[in-house]
Amino acid sequence: MALHGNLLSALIWIIIAAVFDFCDGFAARLLKAYSPMGKELDSLSDMVSFGFAPGMVVYWLLGEASTALPFGSLNTYIPYLAFVIPTFSGLRLAKFNIDERQTTSFIGLPVPAHALFWASAGYSVLPVVHANESLFVLVTVILAFITSLLLVSEIPMFSLKVKSLAWKGNELRYILIACAIIFVALWGFLGISGTILLYIVLSIFNKKG
Repeated sequence: MALHGNLLSALIWIIIAAVFDFCDGFAARLLKAYSPMGKELDSLSDMVSFGFAPGMVVYWLLGEASTALPFGSLNTYIPYLAFVIPTFSGLRLAKFNIDERQTTSFIGLPVPAHALFWASAGYSVLPVVHANESLFVLVTVILAFITSLLLVSEIPMFSLKVKSLAWKGNELRYILIACAIIFVALWGFLGISGTILLYIVLSIFNKKG
């Protein structure tokens, strides 16, 4: 879908995949149903849904914008810079599988959050792709590398897993959920990207605190 420019469908399916990923993990913890094969299959599905899919969104955006750049035949290769996203997503998933520190929280940006950021941002910026192609490509490539590095960073990031519904201990989660509702109400799908950015900021400040 993303390869053909249907970014809305890509966004919707990535959202659905994120919901199922959360429910799958919740069910596994509730039923204590863990297995090595299940862990590997989960990572494989995450790689497709949250690594390859957002990479194709950015690939299409760069391909659309780079056609107007003055680099001649080099324009053809610019979209391939988007493959930094599935590459680092794969590294993130491999790191998560062997990192025993990430049981109740995360080290680095989770791949579902990263995928939601790019899927929602990609769809939302469609109207401005051709407003300034050079600037669009530059900003998109820089952001792709920055967010990809966040995937494998050592920054602690809180998870949405809760042990109780009490305010104490869940302050950041409730703040994030409340802001997500406001952002989406104000900005539509772009609010999802705003929520992911807020999640990163809250995690960084929580670490400093």
